[in-house]
Amino acid sequence: MSETPAIRIRDLEKVFPVPLRRRQVVALRGLSLDIPAGHVYGLLGPNGSGKSTTLKILLGLVTPTSGSTEIFGVSSDRVASRAEVGFLPENPYFYKFLTGAETISFYGKLCGLGGRPLRERVRELLETVGLTDAGDRRISGYSKGMLQRIGLAQALVHDPRLLILDEPTAGVDPAGSRQIRDLILQLKDRGKTILLTSHLLEQVQEVCDRVGILARGRLVREGSLDILTGITGQTEYLIENASPELQAEIAKLALSHGAKLLSARQPQLDLETLFLKATENSDSQNKESTAA
Repeated sequence: MSETPAIRIRDLEKVFPVPLRRRQVVALRGLSLDIPAGHVYGLLGPNGSGKSTTLKILLGLVTPTSGSTEIFGVSSDRVASRAEVGFLPENPYFYKFLTGAETISFYGKLCGLGGRPLRERVRELLETVGLTDAGDRRISGYSKGMLQRIGLAQALVHDPRLLILDEPTAGVDPAGSRQIRDLILQLKDRGKTILLTSHLLEQVQEVCDRVGILARGRLVREGSLDILTGITGQTEYLIENASPELQAEIAKLALSHGAKLLSARQPQLDLETLFLKATENSDSQNKESTAA
């Protein structure tokens, strides 16, 4: 029997009525996907593609028009489904008069923690996100990168199995973005499942196991990065100590010349190229169906 996925989405549709205009906006169209436990999954798409709507439905903040979503086998329309979820919104708001440690403690109390276990958890999380020295400083003096890291700490305070991160590096400088990327990889190593949205495709390519690309509410690409970015029909060889003659007859003569074949793999597209191709194709198909 296969393991229950961290997230299961089936035939998800969401239609928003536009008041006074007698029309509707279709945000999602038949979205179906599974996110395995322990994976980092990137949900990508241009503005208006349905990413945020998908996250809000998963979190029980928006009711779908049709279809279903589950978190570890529990329907998203049940409060119990959020018990194992930590969430960092794109623009988190914190009380500026609190310190970093007080902020984490506040969210810990909301999750039912207290006493010595909470104090130890606050200390542990400040160390995890690299803010031990800033724990007693007021949030009002934090940089954007520090605020995002405190946001990650509050999302982790109850040790959830699933993290949902909406643009976790938005507005963060390159150094802060690198720190958050490293944190995501550390959390993956600890067995956390992470669903994130991001416009920084290079960073997504560094941390994600799988990606799904949305365009106009439809899933236009989905799968592991190695498969999605591979160029079919081509293979790259990396050979050590190969002479020019050997390079000319690489497939036949590698072993006979004593060269060591280090790897053979498909050359890769960068994720940005894949993203642009996928969304451009979706736009073209949409225009053709509209014209028809």
